[in-house]
Amino acid sequence: MASGDFSVHTDECDRFDDGMPISDLPDEVTTIDDLDCECWSAFDSLDEIE
Repeated sequence: MASGDFSVHTDECDRFDDGMPISDLPDEVTTIDDLDCECWSAFDSLDEIE
């Protein structure tokens, strides 16, 4: 990710339940490893998300 201040979370994320999660991932996200938060651990790949 380009900025340490920006992160993407699932709609059900417990850590950032008052944040603004998005369902369309930014272009910078190319693999599941680009998503830092544990809320993405339920997914094995980006194919499951999109």
